[in-house]
Amino acid sequence: MEQALTLNKKHNTRVVGKRIPPALWALTISAFAIGTTEFVAVGILPTIAESLHITVSSSGLLVSIYALGVAIGGPILTAFTSHLPRKPLLMSMMGLFILGHIAAAVAPNFGLLLTARFISGFAHAVFFGVGATIAATLVTPDKKATAIAIMFAGLTVAIIAGVPLGTFIGQHFGWRATFIGVAILGGIGFMATFLLLPGDLKKGVPLHIADQLRVLKNKHIVMVLGITTLGYGGTFVVFTYLATLLEKISGFTASSVSLLLLLYGVAIALGNMIGGKISNFNPAKILIKLFIYEAIVLFLFTFSSHQHVTAILTLLLMGGLSFAAVPGLQLYVVQMAEKYLPGTEDISSALNISAFNLGVAIGASVGGKVVDTPSLGLNATPWIGAIIVLAGAGLTVLSYRQNKTHAVG
Repeated sequence: MEQALTLNKKHNTRVVGKRIPPALWALTISAFAIGTTEFVAVGILPTIAESLHITVSSSGLLVSIYALGVAIGGPILTAFTSHLPRKPLLMSMMGLFILGHIAAAVAPNFGLLLTARFISGFAHAVFFGVGATIAATLVTPDKKATAIAIMFAGLTVAIIAGVPLGTFIGQHFGWRATFIGVAILGGIGFMATFLLLPGDLKKGVPLHIADQLRVLKNKHIVMVLGITTLGYGGTFVVFTYLATLLEKISGFTASSVSLLLLLYGVAIALGNMIGGKISNFNPAKILIKLFIYEAIVLFLFTFSSHQHVTAILTLLLMGGLSFAAVPGLQLYVVQMAEKYLPGTEDISSALNISAFNLGVAIGASVGGKVVDTPSLGLNATPWIGAIIVLAGAGLTVLSYRQNKTHAVG
């Protein structure tokens, strides 16, 4: 039957017809909660700064410390928990996520709030790293990237709905209410994981810190991590200052910018799904094209941003392309791990999540320096971002050529 769900125990793969496996919904729901907290802090930084009597620039540490928790703590925790059954592990991570946000909501001072955010980042990296490998096993081989895209759709929906809602709650009911709301979302994700994720998922291969170092010594996997950092991070040179650019360069009102950011989020979601569908068979080859298209659009945005109509059209293309590469990047790193270091798929996947966050940090940092440089300024962020994305494309070409004679996937 086309709608039938069968289990191939040898490969631990759930084969589904046109129906999405319920387990994927569980991963997507949890991804929504995690994605909301990753970006919602940006919208409530002024509120937090006023409440805790700190500067807005100091409150910005809440964004970077979370990314630091993802980038550093996640891979280490993944190594220490690699021997655990997959379902209990993901439930534990959602439990840690919930506790971290409860702690953030009741934190009496800024130091403890930073600590809570840092710990919450651990759960992010492990969940997305392990969750992506699980998503790929729930479907037939030709649908792996699509399955990863469905899981990451939770992250894109968070950008569209979760972040605006969390910002609204923080502005009207206080920033602590925002973190309580995210904790509730985490609770829903916990229950979805408990109810919908199969209990017979294959255990991960036990890993140690030495295994992690072994992954980081493999040039093929490290190259993909570099591709992720550059190709994904380049967009954040612009995205970090997108609202300001649309107001000061494009001339949109603040209320119009809110609507444009919503449309940008919708474009991200569509791009993520399309990217998943086209990256199932040869992700490296698709990534090269996506990065080149994205670099072109970013470069054009330098000029199109001065007119309303052209700015909107370019913005939508930029949003779609910015996340279209995500499923392919995650699938590609898993393929490299399967090929060169079998058994390290989880840690490689988690390290790639770290690479995403490293890219965000680098992109935001570069964007800040560009904006503060008199000879460059805000309008230079698109073409600077394009250069970084092109560097990611060049690295992808190199990786593709190295592996072309020994196809993976």
